[in-house]
Amino acid sequence: MNDLLAVLMSWAVNLSGYPAPNQMPEVVMLSHAEMVHAACNDQECQVLGWFPPGQRIYLDDRLLPLDRTYSSAVVVHEMVHYLQQGSGRFVHAREGDCEEIMAMEYQAYQVQRDFFTQYGVYQPIGTSLHASSGCSPAVKGP
Repeated sequence: MNDLLAVLMSWAVNLSGYPAPNQMPEVVMLSHAEMVHAACNDQECQVLGWFPPGQRIYLDDRLLPLDRTYSSAVVVHEMVHYLQQGSGRFVHAREGDCEEIMAMEYQAYQVQRDFFTQYGVYQPIGTSLHASSGCSPAVKGP
């Protein structure tokens, strides 16, 4: 799995334009219930991947990155968030700045769409982003 993660990080780096990180994030597989608890405060949601600030990416254990392009694309999306953190570009997102949070999500979804395109797949993702993030594009956080 580590070889696959290195390849997917390479995709995230190449498609996002961020430099390669000095250290790979740890990837932790969780059950869907654990993902909902951690990422969505126990409110049922469609979360498949989650990157809180730090060094760990959490993935729903139903994902099969070795076997499915969609699963690999979710990993690439979360790796973009890891790269964004390392870039220092989004310094206000941690304080809840909705403009930056939305910019981060839009960028990660764009990279995810570009990843699909490289495989000749059309996959509409991120279309209801404003509803899932708790922010709307025009709203600034506290």
